[in-house]
Amino acid sequence: MQQKNEPLLLRPSGRNSLWGGTRLNDEFSKNIPMYPLAETWECSTHPAGPSYVMNGIYKEKTLAYVLQQNHAYLGTKHYSKYQLPILIKFIDAKQDLSIQVHPNDAYAKQYEHGQYGKTEMWYVLDATKDAHLYYGLKRNISFDTFQKALLTGNIMKYLQRVPVKKGDIFFIPAGTIHAIGAGALIAEIQESSDLTYRLYDYDRLDNNGKKRELHIQKALDVSCLHASETPRQPMHVFKYKQGVASELLIHCKYFEVYRVIVNTERRQHVIYQTDEISFRVLLCINGCGTLKFNDSSLDIFKGDCVFVPANSCPITFHGKMQFLDVRG
Repeated sequence: MQQKNEPLLLRPSGRNSLWGGTRLNDEFSKNIPMYPLAETWECSTHPAGPSYVMNGIYKEKTLAYVLQQNHAYLGTKHYSKYQLPILIKFIDAKQDLSIQVHPNDAYAKQYEHGQYGKTEMWYVLDATKDAHLYYGLKRNISFDTFQKALLTGNIMKYLQRVPVKKGDIFFIPAGTIHAIGAGALIAEIQESSDLTYRLYDYDRLDNNGKKRELHIQKALDVSCLHASETPRQPMHVFKYKQGVASELLIHCKYFEVYRVIVNTERRQHVIYQTDEISFRVLLCINGCGTLKFNDSSLDIFKGDCVFVPANSCPITFHGKMQFLDVRG
């Protein structure tokens, strides 16, 4: 009988940036000695921020190493790629992020040494009363107008400013000019890429007293100059089973993301299992519980991330928690 694969609890890498804060350590117990702590790369095989396995025979190994040794963990859908196609982060924006844009796959492959482009989605975990983000352009603008705005630092007047609140969802296709605003705590699901082109950074100075690099030419190459529709929040359509409710948040060519609410307080249990087609990633965004499988278990708390290989063993959930279920 073929052995089924067990879930892997992950430990993230941290990234600091001048706009970050302390919430990822304070509220998610990341225990990363970094200030400010801007991002944690929760499920990542990217060399700029690998995640590490915290249980089982691969404890303390990088997830990249584990997948190199076990290509089948990715599933038949991704087997030929030999690498994890997605990256999952937490982002704490104490200050505004730079105005930025990401390339698509074709541009990244041609001009960035064969890397992935970056389409992403945001799930707002928390937001201050006046939190906002920038999403695309208010109206169509010409290339010449766009170029002049970048060179003179006047891009802000063309951007669409959108208020945000806890539970909001935003899908950001490659080429969309955007920025997360101060006061937002975000879970981000994206292609496995670290390609960001800055258009404007508010003339801020880094710790060395220098302005951060802008990427004007690349931004000119990849930015969409058509007006973006104002993002609308979808209706919540839940599917219910005993002890669990789930809703589809995003479906695109790169990933699917569901929000799942588990409540087994009355001794119910939820059985979860992947097939041989693809992996899944579980990102706990609230509550806590226990995952039981074979003769083992994992205690899961808010902020934890679990990689579930393709063709997994049956897993039972016990507790009261919410998580994002990310499918590649």
